[in-house]
Amino acid sequence: MNLLKIGIIGSGERGCYVLGTRIVELSRELHIQITAICDVNEKRIEDAKRYLQQQCRSQNLDWGDSIIGTTDYKELIDLPSVNCVLITTHTDQHRLPAVYAVESGKMVYLDKPIAVTMEDAKAIVASEKDAGRPIIMGFTRRYESSWRKAKELLDASTIGILQMIQIHSVIPYTRYFQMWHRKNAYSGGALNDKASHLLDVFRWMVGPSASCRFVTAVGGRSTIFQPRKDAPLRCLFCNDEVCPYRRMANDQDDHEGTHVLNQHSWKYATQERDIADMCVYRPGSDIIDHAIATYVFDNGVKANLFWAIYGPHAYDQETMELVGSRGRIILERETGNVTVHALGKGPNNETHIIYDTKGEHFSSSHYGADIQLIRDIRSYFDGKNLEALGCARAEDGLLSLALVQATTESIEREGIPSPMI
Repeated sequence: MNLLKIGIIGSGERGCYVLGTRIVELSRELHIQITAICDVNEKRIEDAKRYLQQQCRSQNLDWGDSIIGTTDYKELIDLPSVNCVLITTHTDQHRLPAVYAVESGKMVYLDKPIAVTMEDAKAIVASEKDAGRPIIMGFTRRYESSWRKAKELLDASTIGILQMIQIHSVIPYTRYFQMWHRKNAYSGGALNDKASHLLDVFRWMVGPSASCRFVTAVGGRSTIFQPRKDAPLRCLFCNDEVCPYRRMANDQDDHEGTHVLNQHSWKYATQERDIADMCVYRPGSDIIDHAIATYVFDNGVKANLFWAIYGPHAYDQETMELVGSRGRIILERETGNVTVHALGKGPNNETHIIYDTKGEHFSSSHYGADIQLIRDIRSYFDGKNLEALGCARAEDGLLSLALVQATTESIEREGIPSPMI
């Protein structure tokens, strides 16, 4: 087995503290290691290297001390010691490293969402097509066992022909008001960063032969996080110890997986893009925090999204229901349960089955999806087909962004349908 040598561009939470940790855990099994990391923030590089070295020592791995750090993404991509590039920068910074890495012949993983603008997304997809090697997109639901099980059951015609989809996602992600995501220019907003996963699921379940005809949506910014002139810059400078939105009080945010946030580059950050604990009430954020949207596909399937980024944690904070001509599939992401209610042959003959999809890595980040993602990256490097693996590619990212933008347009028009071009 050839050594898979990973270079990570963007050494923040997602790249080095989540995926980096999973790579360390799987290093021996998959013959994989991180050889270089890149970030425009030198302090963040230092913190990430120190963290990864600690993780390597905990696993008795010796490669942590040899990780190269650079502020130049081209330098990282050009390294002979890198044969796979993971891009986990801020969303508006995806285009340049993605295109350069693909054109350099390196295997590329690009974290979702693909971009902020359609122009950038199209450029990334064009580079992928020219190179003839698909980019792996990081839509985590595609790598989670419960969502894969639901797709498997749907494709097996367990509930007949798909008619409707509903995704209910009320996940407390007020961190979007506290980090770089708070600006549409940087992230495309919370709808792009969070709901792009779910809009990709709609397309995944409906199938590649169907296209969305139009979107109608309402939503916007709630009154919950109205800007306050007296809001402090950061939680770090705030004396309100009981604020439910307080961040970085401890070394780790318990509900977010392996995210270490109180190192030097986080605690002493001065640039807006680098601060991770901005007050949720601080003026300047221009993102929306809730939406109800309906998507009509040309094969007759209707999909509905009920989405918000505030509220408490709950077992049913994200669910999906697939309604077919002969039954229903209900997914609970938090519990890992996938339930089937289906008509049988003849009257009073129905099937009711609960599948427990929790595997040994369910307690890991994204309910085990990141472990599966790294396994799929290894398999792709070894020559397996992305479609056969069930992975998303750059074109899926482009089509998800198109749905995000159509949804935003309909919200701005107070529910007037937005046609898909």
